[in-house]
Amino acid sequence: MRDPVSLGVPLADVLLLGGTVAPGPGGKPALWNVSTGKPAYLNAIDPATGEQLVSAPLTGADGSWAVAAAPDGVYAGTYGNAHLYRWRPGGGDVAEDLGLPLAGQTFIWSLTSDAAGKIWGGTFPGGKVFRFDPATREYTDFGQVVAGQTYVRSIACAGGKVYSGSYAAAHIAELDPVTGSVTELPKPPGLGSIEGKAVYDLDALGGRLYARIGSDLPGPLFVYDLAARAWTDEIPDAHGLKIAPPDSGGGIHLIQRGELRRYDPATKQLTGTGLTLTGKVQNTRAIGWAELGVADYPGRSVVGTLWRGEMFRYNPTTGAHAILDTKVRKEPIEILAVAGGGRRTVYAGGFLNGGLGAVRTDTGASSFHRFAQIESILQSSDGSVWLGVYPESRLYRYWPDKPWNSPEYSPGGPPGTTPNPELIFNLGSQLQARSKCLAEAEDGKIAVGTVPSGDRLGGGLAIYDPSSRDWQFTRNVSQDQSLFALAAYDGVVYGGGSVTGGLSTTPPTRKAGAVFAWDVDRGQKLWEFEPVSTEGTVSALAIGPDRRLWGLAGHTLFAVDRQSQRIVHRYELGTRSTGGSIVVSRSKLYVSVDGGLIYRIDPFAPHRDPVLIVAYPHRRLTGHQDGRLYFNRVAELFVVDPRH
Repeated sequence: MRDPVSLGVPLADVLLLGGTVAPGPGGKPALWNVSTGKPAYLNAIDPATGEQLVSAPLTGADGSWAVAAAPDGVYAGTYGNAHLYRWRPGGGDVAEDLGLPLAGQTFIWSLTSDAAGKIWGGTFPGGKVFRFDPATREYTDFGQVVAGQTYVRSIACAGGKVYSGSYAAAHIAELDPVTGSVTELPKPPGLGSIEGKAVYDLDALGGRLYARIGSDLPGPLFVYDLAARAWTDEIPDAHGLKIAPPDSGGGIHLIQRGELRRYDPATKQLTGTGLTLTGKVQNTRAIGWAELGVADYPGRSVVGTLWRGEMFRYNPTTGAHAILDTKVRKEPIEILAVAGGGRRTVYAGGFLNGGLGAVRTDTGASSFHRFAQIESILQSSDGSVWLGVYPESRLYRYWPDKPWNSPEYSPGGPPGTTPNPELIFNLGSQLQARSKCLAEAEDGKIAVGTVPSGDRLGGGLAIYDPSSRDWQFTRNVSQDQSLFALAAYDGVVYGGGSVTGGLSTTPPTRKAGAVFAWDVDRGQKLWEFEPVSTEGTVSALAIGPDRRLWGLAGHTLFAVDRQSQRIVHRYELGTRSTGGSIVVSRSKLYVSVDGGLIYRIDPFAPHRDPVLIVAYPHRRLTGHQDGRLYFNRVAELFVVDPRH
């Protein structure tokens, strides 16, 4: 059995999701956010200095979109364990774990407080609303507020009612906590179909409900007059995620079209502040008001945080504004994709926080670049590195020998340089979310397998020709299946499908993942079959040294004769129906199953039993031209030599 060697943690950064402005230690307003990690941390930042006032671990949680203030402290509803936590004044760096509000729920998406100081939250996968009473420490389950909707993405309280926004269809429900009755608000004028859309943000401020419908990208913010019970306005291209409470004139502040702007609901006028943001992600994570005691910032100023831990400030009296660093520490980022690179490089792509790390195979030293969530990585024969990205199923091309310059995710690259990585295409308009897998076909063409967006089925196959810069996308190459694996040989791309859709709650129409062959030049499918009738996903494909197509479905490894489309070899490896990986060397296959077992298979001697060479928990496995295997365990990268 081989012992893996750690190469350290190649990816680390700050990612703030949920946030609010609320009193911190000493009672002064602080910027509260949860930073993603294992565990996540509830942080309080001094908006005047950027110093960290509180850093409380949320043990068992990975992060939080849901942070809310109440008279008795600051609450966070988490994902990873779907617990509710509370920081109380005088609590130091400790947050109390208030447990799991509702059994069977894995994600608290949204959180708010009512006028009585009770806490309201929305969950997944039940699409439920719950209430926590701090006086009695009791939870109340109000059930699924909109039938069939499994996400309560946003929540707000006003006038004794609770408003919740759903996904994967944009319903806004009004709950009366006294009677338990639910009334659905009419959809905003001009919205069109609500299917596949989320009520991403809800804020109840100054007698109005502000509902931003779309995603984490800019979208329309609709204004609803609660007294008149009517939609009164639409603010286009609002960034979210939060809105500042009204100022003395009743105006609210939000990010719109890359600038902090004041919106007057009485006149429906938007006024710029001069504070502008750059990059693809321009959402506020916390926003509110604070007296800073800083020169040029008299009285109250708008303050807030951004996703990478920076804070911003704007003073309406003087117009002074700034974006500043804070002391929120970086946390390790879970590795989602790994791939062998050049002679001494392995690439690692980050989950959620995103980022690309280039790791030296001889020293373990890593260089890190801020970037999107990377689903797949491929170094092609010309030395360029292809990055499959979430969301919008984007494809980028990166040249490692040229300066990094990503205006979208890490602004401030070398002046005069072109974007590197370069965006090749965006499949958001094709209803795709994830560029899940990559392969290089004949003549350097790049094949991309995708997973759809929203509550739908039907991924697809994109073929990009670097010489002409043309690309073609075909959805439902395998009907109602996402593409989880690709391999290419002799003008044919082979795909491995999954019955899953864009969301884990999408009901599949098929029972087994399929394998298909696609003729690149003719642009048509040659054949398709389901190799393992009991497995919903074909998680890996590769052309072996024997020139057969090898695939993995659950813990079943199979070899396909490409001419006859017959399975000629089959092995049962491990015991669990999990995803896995296949790595090909000059004469062997290395197959990862069960989230921790790596087997060596000799494709030229199928009568020989597979040899277990590694038993160590991991997620992704890749090979390298140095003959060694590289894999990750959460955020840590490991190497093992299978030959010794």
